Amino acid sequence: MTTATQHHNNDVREHILATGQRIMAGKGFSAVGLNEILKDAGVPKGSFYHYFGSKEAFGVGMLERYFEDYLDDLDRTLSQPGLNMAQRLMNYWQLWQESQSFSDCQGKCLAVKLGAEVADLSDTMRLTLLSGTSGIISRLAQALETGVTEGSLTIDDTPRTVAESLYQLWLGASVMVKIVRSISPFDSAMATTQKMIHIPRK
Repeated sequence: MTTATQHHNNDVREHILATGQRIMAGKGFSAVGLNEILKDAGVPKGSFYHYFGSKEAFGVGMLERYFEDYLDDLDRTLSQPGLNMAQRLMNYWQLWQESQSFSDCQGKCLAVKLGAEVADLSDTMRLTLLSGTSGIISRLAQALETGVTEGSLTIDDTPRTVAESLYQLWLGASVMVKIVRSISPFDSAMATTQKMIHIPRK
């Protein structure tokens, strides 16, 4: 396979994944058929099966792509220059609030949208979700440990336990935001977060 052909294949696969992610973040996994994705992407069905053996395999690829991008963004946020770790963490949760709202999230709220649904549908997709969310929690735990060491924040439990609690808090708030059609659950989550890492409210 030539380099040009490989790039073309990667581009087509990426285009199918990006299209599916955008559509499924709005409608869910089960409600979206392959024909809708392929029509929107302008790709024939044969091309789909060249890259993905099934809709489930597509779902795994889509979640892997989502978490890879998410973790890259998280790493950038947690390494912003000129800020202490507490400030970087607060920026992360501010970005969460902006990208996980009940309005059109353009595929950025995929884990929130699909989490409960696909975990029941497919163990392979569930394990992909588990791996991705574990990566997020591990990075948050490391950030909390760094923040404690530098003195920009304090916590009342182990970094891992607090990281798990914070991620679950924000995941739950994201679901509630969709139910109540208001960002008030994010306001509550932010206030609780500031208490958990002992940062004064502005």
